[in-house]
Amino acid sequence: MRRFRPRPRAAVAAAGVTALVAAALTAAPAAGSALAAPARTAPSVKPVPAVTGHHLISGVSSPLSNAQCQAKWGINCYTPQQYRQAYDLKPLYRAGITGRGRTIVIVDSFGSPTIQHDLDVYSKQFGIPSSHVQVVKWGDVPPFDPTNPDHTGWAGESTLDVEMAHAVAPDAHIVLVETGVAETEGVTGLPEMMDAEKSMIDHGVGDVITQSFGATENTFPGFDKGDFSSIKKLRYAFEAAARRGVTVLASSGDGGATDAMADGSTDYPYPVNSWPSADPLVTSIGGTQLHLDDAGNRTAPDSVYNDYGAGGGGQSHVFARPSYQNAVKNVVGSRRGTPDISMTAAVDGGAWVYSSYDPTAVGWDVYGGTSEASPLFSGIVALADQFAGHRVGDIHRALYALYRGNSRFTGIVDVKDGTNNSYDGVTGYTAVKGYDMATGVGTLDAARFVPALAVASWRP
Repeated sequence: MRRFRPRPRAAVAAAGVTALVAAALTAAPAAGSALAAPARTAPSVKPVPAVTGHHLISGVSSPLSNAQCQAKWGINCYTPQQYRQAYDLKPLYRAGITGRGRTIVIVDSFGSPTIQHDLDVYSKQFGIPSSHVQVVKWGDVPPFDPTNPDHTGWAGESTLDVEMAHAVAPDAHIVLVETGVAETEGVTGLPEMMDAEKSMIDHGVGDVITQSFGATENTFPGFDKGDFSSIKKLRYAFEAAARRGVTVLASSGDGGATDAMADGSTDYPYPVNSWPSADPLVTSIGGTQLHLDDAGNRTAPDSVYNDYGAGGGGQSHVFARPSYQNAVKNVVGSRRGTPDISMTAAVDGGAWVYSSYDPTAVGWDVYGGTSEASPLFSGIVALADQFAGHRVGDIHRALYALYRGNSRFTGIVDVKDGTNNSYDGVTGYTAVKGYDMATGVGTLDAARFVPALAVASWRP
């Protein structure tokens, strides 16, 4: 995790949503916890977590208002209530679409020992009913060490993921899968994570999987020789998800048009992309910047996330353009392009998150990054699953079909301001009318998008 220091929407009437959802609800498969994994030996190299979360503020006693955040740190800080207003979620909640009966799976190295307590505090603070987090330990997960920055970095990521998913889908069941090997650039921790995901899928656990991690394609063995087998051999979990109708998401990254080298700290001086975001079986979630007042109303249209990082996007060097992107081939060319769609990720407009895993910094933190956007979107998918009465599965074809439709009905909101240029000088992509590799098809109005996605998606 890269850690930093203080460095028109139109609502759908609830009655209309209720009419669309009538008799459409169903229960998710029961989530089992008696799952075991073979132990693996951690690598001897020092792990540099390939996580996309940006942690700006730490250990504040209570959340502050926008004005207070501006005065103290020069940024806006947002609550789940502001997000719910901004993304037009309230009509869905009033109609009973809250994610009930659906399951979100979150995969992170090491996890957090205080995840349930922290979600309870977070929920109480914002008047959201809390929910039980089912923790599954996969492999040889070491005891949590609050003095180990790798452990605390991933604990922060786990907390962000759980609280953001819950903020959007408050009644969805959450399964946090903790793996015992830290993911770094290259393949280091990915086999462990993919094995865990495959097991969850095979056991019927989870309707949507969110991944707030990624490794630059160029760092995988064989890439420099044109051998992409080390990536393609890891796709078995995503192939299983496609067969079982499970939606798989991943953060597009925080390096703009580039990303990290194998050392985890130096970026490539030219455009690159990262996996699993670039995988054609994964929906890539990019980043925007929200401009909101204290009530969550927009004071300006969304722009591209580009402040203490930049939303990842660009062409894959491994995967050719999938057929669902044929409609945007004038933008992505012959390659798979990312992201597919975006939600809030800017640090200026970061999310309040509560944590207590580090006894020296108990309290409220402010996070940004596309690792915020992916779990937020997992909540959107859980809502669509509930609305549809079944898993919506791989949403790519539905998403790009909706993109070509009338936004008044599809809920897709174009983003046309900003670029994802990298701070090291790599020229990024500009948000323009229609699809672009800064924000994908744009962002969303949930009251329209959720029903539209449910209708357009995969059928069992």
